[in-house]
Amino acid sequence: MPGMSGLDAARAIRAAGCATPMAALTANAFDDDRRACREAGMTGFLTKPLDPSALEATLAGLRRRRPSPKPESAAKPAQ
Repeated sequence: MPGMSGLDAARAIRAAGCATPMAALTANAFDDDRRACREAGMTGFLTKPLDPSALEATLAGLRRRRPSPKPESAAKPAQ
């Protein structure tokens, strides 16, 4: 990724307060790589070559971890 690594992007997204689940897709399959992704704020980890069943399982897990939508009153500024 030009200008920023995936780990740096994940850290920046989390630092901005975004709680949306995100997954890494990487050729780096060592335990240290998985740990670095988790510490950067990623909630899923997939390795290349991509296994379709692993992708399905990861996406299903991420859907279950989605942050709750903000209540209507919290989304609108006070008048």
